[in-house]
Amino acid sequence: MNSNKNSAERNVVTGAFGYSGHYIAQKLLEQGKSVTTLTNSTERQDPLRKQIEVAPFHFDEPEKLTESLRGVTTLYNTYWVRFNHRTFTHSDAVANTKTLFQAARDAGVERVVHISITNPSLDSPLEYFRGKAELEQTLTETGMSYAILRPAILFGREDILINNIAWMLRRLPIIGVFGDGKYKLQPIYVDDLADLAVQQGALRENATINAIGPETFTYRELVQTIGEIIGRQRPVIGVPKLFGYAVTRCLGLLLRDVIITREEIEGLMNNLLYVDSPPAGVTRLTDWARERAASLGRSYTSELARRRDRVSRYRSN
Repeated sequence: MNSNKNSAERNVVTGAFGYSGHYIAQKLLEQGKSVTTLTNSTERQDPLRKQIEVAPFHFDEPEKLTESLRGVTTLYNTYWVRFNHRTFTHSDAVANTKTLFQAARDAGVERVVHISITNPSLDSPLEYFRGKAELEQTLTETGMSYAILRPAILFGREDILINNIAWMLRRLPIIGVFGDGKYKLQPIYVDDLADLAVQQGALRENATINAIGPETFTYRELVQTIGEIIGRQRPVIGVPKLFGYAVTRCLGLLLRDVIITREEIEGLMNNLLYVDSPPAGVTRLTDWARERAASLGRSYTSELARRRDRVSRYRSN
């Protein structure tokens, strides 16, 4: 009976060859469910390629996008961009996601599980958090059943933030944090987020969930903890945010990447990656990092390199 139900379901995951989307698609496949991915990286090498259908987004052709979603039971949306760039912007991501939601409604999609961010606000001066709030509002107004998941930051084998903090700790004699470093964040394991997404995808009650992990760190504590775990304890000093941004920008130019943006610094320092909620994940970052202490931060992970290379599989740390 369950196998018949699963075979009748059709699930679409945006970005199944990326980060969180990959884990969501994998969970669905493990349950014997049909999965299609909508992606801008239709040629990316990924172990899931042979198990799922692949289709481009067709944001510029909404009719084709609607047809891609026809007969879909649940749409899992992970599509977004981390920062503005000459080839992609937050405003583009907002407009494209609205097109996706409209196409889903027109196609008769039953349920949408949407990945957002902690503390989104329509009044936020930060485009990232304002855009996420705008999309939450758009989704709730479509009339489709929805679950909105609000993670702070993710960690996992393809992680960028935690890995690159470890990379700097392995190479720099001193680590600077913006201001006093006492602002908080609550990382969630990407596999836990995927479990939560799939659980919510099977339901029909509307829900908005702060998808945070079981540990809360100040940013200073996070850096110090990673240093202890990988055996690279460094002096951690507070620096003015503009100076810190200038240093990371120079380092980013050398690495041909964007390490952190001014907006991300403001979000951190305004405690927007912290919420007073019970954890939705169970995996502790400290336990996960200890298991990977020997390899964590051995090589740098570039956000822009992933976007430039639409063929290679995401590298695991």
